[in-house]
Amino acid sequence: MIIDNISRIADIITRHQESILNDWLHEQLVALSARQDLISESNLRLQSTELLSLFVPACNTGSLSDITQPEWAFVLDFLNKISSSRAILGFSPSETATFIFSLKQPLFDCLRQELNSDAEVLVDELWIATVLLDKLGLYTTEVFQKSREEIIRRQQRDMLELSTPVVKLWDGILAVPLIGTLDSIRTQVVMETLLQSIVDTGSHIAILDITGVPIVDTMIAQNLLKTVAAARLMGSECIICGIRPQIAQTMVHLGVAFGDVVTKATLSDALAYAFRRINRAVIQQVAHD
Repeated sequence: MIIDNISRIADIITRHQESILNDWLHEQLVALSARQDLISESNLRLQSTELLSLFVPACNTGSLSDITQPEWAFVLDFLNKISSSRAILGFSPSETATFIFSLKQPLFDCLRQELNSDAEVLVDELWIATVLLDKLGLYTTEVFQKSREEIIRRQQRDMLELSTPVVKLWDGILAVPLIGTLDSIRTQVVMETLLQSIVDTGSHIAILDITGVPIVDTMIAQNLLKTVAAARLMGSECIICGIRPQIAQTMVHLGVAFGDVVTKATLSDALAYAFRRINRAVIQQVAHD
């Protein structure tokens, strides 16, 4: 293995930077020909130029076999930003990794031109460059995947919040219409949303309408009771309504019970009970001609 490999690749890139940059940009444009609506050629050139400006010093001072060394911190930070932004824009993992892998051909061409007379040195340098770019390419894929997972988690949370509205039915009375299964994650969202609404509105009654919950088992009952307990700590009483006959039978069969929590068959029954709790009454007026 050659002993001066740390500076050789950096020196070749420095002396052939313009041609490498142009060839690299061409390789990227070909690979992303169908996705140029997501990123412009000028932005690709700007990103490629910036990476080379960080890549050369790292090659000069750092290990070419270990990109976890401090000398590669600026390169990795830049690739982190590139990969994260492309995850948001809608690129695929392979398209994102192409940003690094497409540098191979231009760099290899320059290495062959410079070192063609010494086959052993050329092979060593090609191997060093291959391993280095492969590691950087895999790093972009890992960052991209983490960014996509974070986007998905954020979107799921946003959807959960949108699917769990808290409705103010009357002064002091809130309603939370629940639709779908109540797992632990969604229960946490329901709890946070409800508690914040209790604080914002100063409500003393909260109605949990589970008409849209397809099944209530032991786990879902426990999740509902957690929400009720949290609301009580905030000084608000919870009423659970919307328990359909089939669900009631299942709950009895499973031995599921809500303890001292008030339950009502329908939302209207729960609202009538809530009115009584706050000393309000609905009076029907007869219209006179």
